[in-house]
Amino acid sequence: MTLDPLLLDVLACPVDKSPLLWFADEGILYNPRLHKSYRVEDGVPILLVEEATDVTDAEHGRLTAKAEQDGVRATGPQVG
Repeated sequence: MTLDPLLLDVLACPVDKSPLLWFADEGILYNPRLHKSYRVEDGVPILLVEEATDVTDAEHGRLTAKAEQDGVRATGPQVG
């Protein structure tokens, strides 16, 4: 699944207004600071606080390691 690059440039967590990690292969946006994930359905991010999923410590470790290993894109303007 892909999201429009222009959309990725403006997306932020609805709680702390910080960038999210975009896992295209899993269809989720992840906030590693709050351990919350947001699903993407049919190319539409569901950024409702009440729809967020709490991520366990083990899943957080998996996602952050995957992000580092795979070079997962963070939302927000890309520098460089």
